Amino acid sequence: MHRRRRRRHGEPPLDTLWQSLPRALFCGGNEVELLCGGDALFPAMVRAIEGARHEVWLATYIYLDAASVMAVTRALLAAAARGVAVRVVLDGFGSRAYLPQLQPLFEEGGIDLVVFRPITSWWSWFQPGQLRRLHQKLCVVDGETAFVGGINQIDDRIDLVHGPTEQPRLDFAVQLRGPIVAPIEQAIRAVWTRADLGQDFKEEMVALARSAEPFARAKRLLRRLRMPRAKGLQLQPEALPPVRAAFVLRDNLRQRRTIERSYIDAIRGARTRVDLVSPYFYPGRPFRRALRDAAGRGVAVRLLLQGKLDYRIAGLAARVLYDELLHHGVRIYEYTPAFLHAKVAVIDDDWATVGSSNIDPLSLLLNLEANVVVRDEDFSRALAARFDEAVAVSREIDPEQAHPRTFRGTLQRGFVAWCAHVYLRIAGQTGRY
Repeated sequence: MHRRRRRRHGEPPLDTLWQSLPRALFCGGNEVELLCGGDALFPAMVRAIEGARHEVWLATYIYLDAASVMAVTRALLAAAARGVAVRVVLDGFGSRAYLPQLQPLFEEGGIDLVVFRPITSWWSWFQPGQLRRLHQKLCVVDGETAFVGGINQIDDRIDLVHGPTEQPRLDFAVQLRGPIVAPIEQAIRAVWTRADLGQDFKEEMVALARSAEPFARAKRLLRRLRMPRAKGLQLQPEALPPVRAAFVLRDNLRQRRTIERSYIDAIRGARTRVDLVSPYFYPGRPFRRALRDAAGRGVAVRLLLQGKLDYRIAGLAARVLYDELLHHGVRIYEYTPAFLHAKVAVIDDDWATVGSSNIDPLSLLLNLEANVVVRDEDFSRALAARFDEAVAVSREIDPEQAHPRTFRGTLQRGFVAWCAHVYLRIAGQTGRY
């Protein structure tokens, strides 16, 4: 039986502390719609942006203004032309090849574009934190409609490594309305402002020190940083009205393990099933133990991973874990019709998540990520149906032919573990994974 956390006298309410509390905080009374692929997401974004009256916020790792994404670009430019404040933040690595075209286009069109940790030269990589990238895919319109998921601003049938494809990537996002939009807007405002001040922070401080009206200038600066207040957030969702949802972040401040903890807690409490999709899969020991233990107590645990590989090292990283997981009763499927990019899960009948976080060290320990956790049977049923459709056209891994404990297999496991260890140390991450 869950106890509702009582707030002590004088303690700030949860809705003012959500971004610093490393736990999922739920709110009720939301509308959540599952969107499959850019074919569904981009038209929905265009409709919302075309109706924008005040402001549009957008954050993404990749922005390729081609094919179906061109409609989003036109909608953003049209919104800016009619006086809507349009602010976009792109990752400096993921979108670096497209910034020379996007920056003048957005600047001339009145869009405030900032770049998160730009890569301007080879020595940029030696700056602290450059391996920690902005991997979130977020959009908020007028503080009323939000989009969260794993879908970059790139057409489903364009792969950056392999070129055009016949079949669209398997990927998901959600469209949201209700109280859940406020913390999403908080997050995107924060990362946009962080990237903006990262470019001009020294100039801002010098100008503030030299200003004839330092207090007025400081007030204007604080106004840029001010966030809307989220309302009605609770640690326990049981008493909330449907649809209950939580926005969970992974950052390098207080919420370093919030997404991972949300997954592990849900898996540990699973009673009937755990269905998980991740293109890049190399979880740490606690995560793998939660999956093994769930399968051991009779929960049906199914993983849907890449069968058509975009990066061979990512495929190897997942496959060196197959023997361990299969041995404990976890069923593993490889999706082969097209590239897999979805990061979703369904646990039991009323827990589901959609977002940008893979189940690997980059997402769980380094990058800025964002997921939505939904506690609703109808939504879980809809996402579970999509999972079953994908599994039906996938290849199940035979435990007898997976990745036996041979000398070669041991070497491969050691090689992947060494690569992960070195990468995390270079990125400044300490501790065991």
